[in-house]
Amino acid sequence: MSGLARASSQGSLDRPDDEVVPYSDDETDDELQSEDDLDRSIKLNNACVCPSEAGWSVRANDREYCKRPEFQKKVFLCIKKSKYSGNGIKTYKYNFFTFLPLNLYEQFKRAANLYFLCLLILQIIPQISTLPWYTTLVPLVLVLGITAIKDLVDDLIALVTVFSRSKARHRMDKEINNRKCDVLLNGRFVETRWLNLQVGDVVRIKKNDFIPADILLLSSSNPNSLCYVETAELDGETNLKFKMGQKVTDERLQEEDQLARFNGLIMCEEPNNRLDKFVGTMIWDAQSYSLDLDNMLLRGCKIRNTDFCHGLVIFAGNDTKIMRNGGKTRFKRTLIDKLMNYMVYTIFALLVLLCAGLAIGHTYWYESVGSKAWYLYDGLNYSSSYRGFLSFWGYIIILNTMVPISLYVSVEVIRLGQSKFINWDLQMYYSEKDTPAKARTTTLNEQLGQIQYIFSDKTGTLTQNIMAFKKCSISGRTYGESTSADGVVLDRGKPVDFSWNKYADNKFQFEDHYLISCIRSKKDPQILEFFKLLSLCHTVMVENKEGELVYQAASPDEGALVTAARNFGFVLLARTQDEISILENEREESYKVLATLDFNSDRKRMSTILRFPDGRIRLYCKGADTIFANDTLRTLCLCYKDISEEDFAVWEQKHQVASCAVVNREEAQDVVYEEIEQNLLLIGATAIEDKLQDGVPETIAKLAKADIKIWVLTGDKKGQMSHLSLLDAEVVYSDSRTLLRV
Repeated sequence: MSGLARASSQGSLDRPDDEVVPYSDDETDDELQSEDDLDRSIKLNNACVCPSEAGWSVRANDREYCKRPEFQKKVFLCIKKSKYSGNGIKTYKYNFFTFLPLNLYEQFKRAANLYFLCLLILQIIPQISTLPWYTTLVPLVLVLGITAIKDLVDDLIALVTVFSRSKARHRMDKEINNRKCDVLLNGRFVETRWLNLQVGDVVRIKKNDFIPADILLLSSSNPNSLCYVETAELDGETNLKFKMGQKVTDERLQEEDQLARFNGLIMCEEPNNRLDKFVGTMIWDAQSYSLDLDNMLLRGCKIRNTDFCHGLVIFAGNDTKIMRNGGKTRFKRTLIDKLMNYMVYTIFALLVLLCAGLAIGHTYWYESVGSKAWYLYDGLNYSSSYRGFLSFWGYIIILNTMVPISLYVSVEVIRLGQSKFINWDLQMYYSEKDTPAKARTTTLNEQLGQIQYIFSDKTGTLTQNIMAFKKCSISGRTYGESTSADGVVLDRGKPVDFSWNKYADNKFQFEDHYLISCIRSKKDPQILEFFKLLSLCHTVMVENKEGELVYQAASPDEGALVTAARNFGFVLLARTQDEISILENEREESYKVLATLDFNSDRKRMSTILRFPDGRIRLYCKGADTIFANDTLRTLCLCYKDISEEDFAVWEQKHQVASCAVVNREEAQDVVYEEIEQNLLLIGATAIEDKLQDGVPETIAKLAKADIKIWVLTGDKKGQMSHLSLLDAEVVYSDSRTLLRV
């Protein structure tokens, strides 16, 4: 059940709505929180967050805050600068001033180039020079020049996959830095360039705009400050994800003047490259609010289906997560390059031995013959050993042709030609999408022929990642086979007619008529409780578009389960941060969300604590099982338990403290979650199908012909592996993961 995690409605957990003092536009500046009040609020809430623990702090609408002495870092000697980066970025490898020194540095990592540079230096020394210096300089400059031109062209026209696949590094950096967005300055939104954004700025982002920095979502044009983002630039996934602002900021930070008076303090983790995690706390008006990744809009994403949103810049420029994942642009060295260096080292070692032998021979010859022949006298009173030393370097110069400097040029020409052949190869042309093969660099071509292993994920890579509800087990009975309304198994079934349900999804297919008759007759309360749980225990958001309910799920699993409940008569109608409305048995009911216990890979489950209309408190839980999986289906177990008011009050206090912790928050939350998720009653289990993508067996067969070994890492269990049997896969198990050797 990967991907079920979602933000808890922290703002709604503090107290009932009727106790929350509403924000008023009529408040004066004197009535608003002062700087001293804010500092006192930090002290009041130090049980939840300690400033020394939070490595990063940001105050809204206060650029000077980041320039304080305590936020300065030493750059060189006594020179200091703010640890907060500006929002300008640089992804290109070279510029006008650094190209020559950096390129020469990279090229002289090649042994032959370094050898000929040393040789050129030797030829400048008159005592040992046996050839004119330009005989080495000309070929060396030629080799360095050809390689430098190739590297420069690669750097100028190579595609930047982080931001765009159609523009060069220099041009793309300039374009990105000069993109426009609205920033709140002096109480008004003004248009400015991304380059000028700073940490602590409040910005407004419009529909279809890229997000300029890592931003805390404050409010949006959608209900509940919901904001849809496209994350293809971050993780390659094309399905939209949704983010949500805190309830308190959604209610109080909608208008321009409200945003201008916002002075909350954000304390969070230091900048890092983890795209799946963010831990922070917002302190505002003497209250602490837990922040996580679902409150963050990350740079590189694009706003979709949202007219506008407001946010606070937390990380800018090189501190953003996407830039932290980029790393330094490094010189890529292939196995051929390493082999050629090894060959040069070997040849050079032989050359040194040969020249040493000749130098020793010269020493003995001069001692016995040369020093006694008057016609060989050169006027220099050098000893025999010193003359032998000089002759050693002279032989190094004379025999320099043993080291093949032209070898590198030959390899570069071959690589260039090979890249053209790759681009022209019709057998690698994909006609359905008019996509030819494209060699994006001339440096790594030969590596393609040396690949020995491919490591792959399963879900969404080998499979379609389109989930379909197939079966369920309730109170020990399995439903999902082709049956009649009386429960008789049919050899050939027909799809259920859901015309009785005006909210049914027409794409949903199910052939068990007996389950439908049980639901409509209401004769089994466990079946009704089962589908009520599916309609309430999730993080799916719902929109009403022209009378049509549209579900937005963080994962395909959740979407499939909520859609199934919808077709069986338990329809998710509306959702806010603290309330869920469903239609059950043709009657609309609203449930108050008291807490959402997020999914993670350790717990392998998520839970929702709800207050029923009659006042009862119930916990619904769904999570991965360890024994039920079969028929290649992905299974989840469904459980529940009732909680007393006293027990929930005690647990809620612990949950509040754990949710505000900046250090080890996940561990603290897991302990609190584990405490409440005890003594659950099992209702049943669900089974979802995720089919292989078209062409997967054929692709793997062709890779196998090339003697390429394929390993697939998955969280599925043995029963879910049967659809991979056609891949002739050997299955290796661990405690929580399955590794396939195909």
